[in-house]
Amino acid sequence: MITVREAVPGDAGRLAEIYSHYVRNTAVSFEYEPPTAEEFAWRMKEITGRYPFFVVEKDGVVMGYAYARELSKRAAYDYSSELTIYLLNGEQRQGMGRLLYERLEEALEKMGICNLYACIAYPETEDEYLTRNSAEFHKHLGFNEVGKFHNCGFKFGRWYHVVWMEKLIGKHNGTPELKKYSEI
Repeated sequence: MITVREAVPGDAGRLAEIYSHYVRNTAVSFEYEPPTAEEFAWRMKEITGRYPFFVVEKDGVVMGYAYARELSKRAAYDYSSELTIYLLNGEQRQGMGRLLYERLEEALEKMGICNLYACIAYPETEDEYLTRNSAEFHKHLGFNEVGKFHNCGFKFGRWYHVVWMEKLIGKHNGTPELKKYSEI
């Protein structure tokens, strides 16, 4: 059985473990060293002060997570949000990512967020560290590529691009009311 629920501080160790695979073995994340469980808990606290953070469970075991955060600290960007998602390595293509993003999108729309963004590491040519799977996943969910930064990330002795993808979910007329996640 697959379920989505809000992340809690006690999830930090498991989520750090899931993320560490991507830091150590892939160019999906441009971090070089994985955060500790304590550091991950601090990151979660910073995010959940305003934005949603969800985990997906399969048969009661946490298999991944997704969250939203501010796109920029400047106030004019408050109606936009950047999304992040990670699933346990090997657990992709089972619908868990879609469930996480559907729950995020629903929450963000209720918060008054109009635009969703994803910053995705992207290879010139797929290799053992990076494929185009994340961009394809986002495209499948209605995101469109809106920009590419060339050779801006260096990891494992190679240069990687970054693509920005966007999905518009809100109405862009008038001033929408903004709420924190805890207020919806």
